[in-house]
Order: sequence, then structure tokens, then C-alpha cells
Amino acid sequence: MQIATSVAALREVIRQWRQAGLSVGFVPTMGNLHAGHIKLVSTARQQADKVVVSIFVNPTQFGPNEDFASYPRTEQQDQEKLLASGADLLFLPAVTEMYPQTTQTGISVSGLSALHCGASRPGHFDGVALVVCKLLNMVQPDLLLLGEKDFQQLTLIRQMVTDLNIPVTVQGVATVREDDGLAMSSRNGYLTEQQRKQAPTLYQALCAARDEILAGHDDFPAIAERQCQNLQQAGFAVDYFSICRSKDLLPAGPSDPDLLILTAAKLGATRLIDNLYFSKTSS
Repeated sequence: MQIATSVAALREVIRQWRQAGLSVGFVPTMGNLHAGHIKLVSTARQQADKVVVSIFVNPTQFGPNEDFASYPRTEQQDQEKLLASGADLLFLPAVTEMYPQTTQTGISVSGLSALHCGASRPGHFDGVALVVCKLLNMVQPDLLLLGEKDFQQLTLIRQMVTDLNIPVTVQGVATVREDDGLAMSSRNGYLTEQQRKQAPTLYQALCAARDEILAGHDDFPAIAERQCQNLQQAGFAVDYFSICRSKDLLPAGPSDPDLLILTAAKLGATRLIDNLYFSKTSS
């Protein structure tokens, strides 16, 4: 596996691949890799000749009181996992390489950026859109792999790619879960032993809401409120629990066939997110 720390070195490797007629898959990450990230890499390996993975903890998507400084950085272990997974090139830039001067250009996907996580993390998705756009311009891949656990992020990046005519196919990859249902996340490592035992309740609440809907209940606000109360009783501080249309993440109504339930909640200081997609027509 090759490692590039500069944009120039990254582009030189990819230029050689392109001259050889090879296709490129790209997996952007913030490191502290787990099985969910490795699934993205393995999916890319199946569909592209070469796979680029980036590790960059992006400061522009963290708020002033968020965990940028303490975000887990496990560079050596990550490199070992990527080598074992068959990644071809690791892009490992410093902040000064990604943002060599004060950035005067921003990217904002209006509407989507203000919903759900965006409501409680102002500016977060602008930072995500900016760094992903920069990375896509640097790598210029054929295929971009993103996890469905961050479904709002996936939807936003798809919209950005469409709006800006970026020539890349965006593919979502299903959430990888622990045996007890907890969605794999780098932030799970923040949980205490007791909180880790409580954490699967988040996914259980999503499943319970889905089951109510599939059983014919259509008072979505009441369903969401019941699950909020259940989560609060289990020790969570709920940010949101939203039953949405999967196509645009706006509030769903009884006639909408394809639904996505999204939630974010804190256990102690750790913010967890999860979601569940399902279709009423295929139930």
C-alpha cells in the first residue's frame, strides 16, 4: 500500500493509474477505523481496479464545543487494517495540506444542512460538504463509498454531487452493527462499560417504531414521542427522533411508502446517531 501525504503525490499515483486505464474507488474517513470502514474498502475493491482511502480529521465540521482535539487518532493501527484490507493508496494529509491558507470559499447544501443533525450542529454539514468536495477534486474517483449510518451525510453528498455535476458515482453501504445491534462508530470507544450496555437501546427504539408503523399505526408524531420517552427512561438525552421520507428526509406522512427513521441521542458526553430504512410496500 502506498502512502501519500501531499496532494501532488496523490495525484501523481492516480495519474499513473489513469494512464493504465484503471478505475478508482474512494473511501474518505476520519480514521480510528472499524469493521464498518473496512466494509467500505472491501466493497470498493469489488467494484474498482484501485482503492484510495483518506484519513483526515476535518476541523471545519467540528463546532467550538465538540471533540476535534480529543477525536481518536489511531494512525498506525489504521494503516495495518488498510494494508490487510487491500487498499492501494492511503492519503494522509495534514491540516495545512488540506487548508494551506484561509478558506474563502464555502459549500452549503441548503435545506438538508439544517435538518436533524444540522439543527443542533450548525455549520457541521457545510464543513462536511467542503472537505468532501475538496477530496473529490483531489482524487477524482469513479466511485465514492459512504456508510449509510450517516444517512443524512450520504443524502447531502449525493445532492452536492448532482448539483455541482461532479463526475462520480456515490454508493451507500449498509451500516455494520455489533452483535447486539449497536451501529459501529468511532465514538463508541468513548462509552463507559455501563453506557456500552445501554447503547443498543437506540437501535431497539428504531426497530420498535418501525414495527408500529408496519403494524398499521400512522400517528408518526405519537410513535416518535413514545420512543423518545423510552430512550429518556433508558438514560439517553434525545436530540431528535424523526420519521422521514427517505428521498428527502422531510417529515413523512401515512401515504409515504419509503421511510427512514433517524435519531441522535447522548449517553453521558457521547453523541450517538443511527437510522433505519424500510419500505411499507415490501412488508
